[in-house]
Amino acid sequence: MNLPQIPYFLSHSASVTGERVDFVFGLLIVFATTIIVIVLAMVLFCVTKYHRHRHANREGAIDHSTKLEMFFATVLTVIALTLFAWAADVYADISRPPADTMNIYVVGKQWMWKLHQPNGREEINALHVPVGQAVKLIMTSQDVIHDFYVPAFRVKQDVLPDRYTTMWFTATKTGTYRIHCAQYCGTDHAAMIGWVYVMTQPDYQKWLDAAPANQPAIAGTPGTVGAPMATQLRSTFNAMGCIACHVPTSSVRAPRLDGIYGQAVKLQNGQTVAADEEYIRESILFPNAKISAGYPQPSLMPSYNGQLSEQQLRDLVDFVKSIRNGWPADATTQPASAEPAKDEPKP
Repeated sequence: MNLPQIPYFLSHSASVTGERVDFVFGLLIVFATTIIVIVLAMVLFCVTKYHRHRHANREGAIDHSTKLEMFFATVLTVIALTLFAWAADVYADISRPPADTMNIYVVGKQWMWKLHQPNGREEINALHVPVGQAVKLIMTSQDVIHDFYVPAFRVKQDVLPDRYTTMWFTATKTGTYRIHCAQYCGTDHAAMIGWVYVMTQPDYQKWLDAAPANQPAIAGTPGTVGAPMATQLRSTFNAMGCIACHVPTSSVRAPRLDGIYGQAVKLQNGQTVAADEEYIRESILFPNAKISAGYPQPSLMPSYNGQLSEQQLRDLVDFVKSIRNGWPADATTQPASAEPAKDEPKP
């Protein structure tokens, strides 16, 4: 359903999600407008006909009609529940990203957006994506609560410190679209804006290949990890000492990480959680938050909270996600010494 473009009110959507959201929004407008028109028409009719200066017949006035009340109550309830079910289906679709998404990390900080492409290229207050490609944003904040909002895509999600939140979209039109922070986050909140650049697939690949010298582009399909990036991920995993416990040849009894991403993990308290990006991140920073069934409590793993930069956290999460078919041969060798964590350079 393509609603008319009304300046300063509702622009045309530019994403698959936006089209569905606009359809539900259009139904709500039609429903609300119909109710308002009917009620106003009845009020105007009664005010006009039964004005005190008019000699209308007021004998035999009906106090109420149970049948009429039941009719309107039933009709309005059915319509409201139908709209709710329709909107809930759209919301559920927005909450479940497709399996073939291109993953992009987003870090919010006062007052800017820092975005990381799958090949390692970084952007400030800008996001380049190919048209027709499902894009999943994995977001966190380095200070206060922010909110990543792209009005043209009809998507918005809170960005919280110390955890990941996600949202996804598939752009349907090339062009440039605004990014806003929709959560008041400080004095320069209004200046925390940026742009989404939706490009054709060939143009997007050219943009990746033209990365600055300090951010070498890695050729390949968007969303995949090339060889240089894979080496960096394994280096971070080894340097932080994870290799001492989480490899098949380790003498320490620790959970196996290969193949865990996307699987259901049973916890000591009997609950089951999905091993997504947020679960992996939380397990690194707060290992006692969710302990796997069959392992000691408290956890033997030390907390890395405050010891890792956002870049190192992303490397560790991406490495765990990448080991789905067994451990790489060069990821099972114990390093001679572990490098200390370094702060992420400020832009």
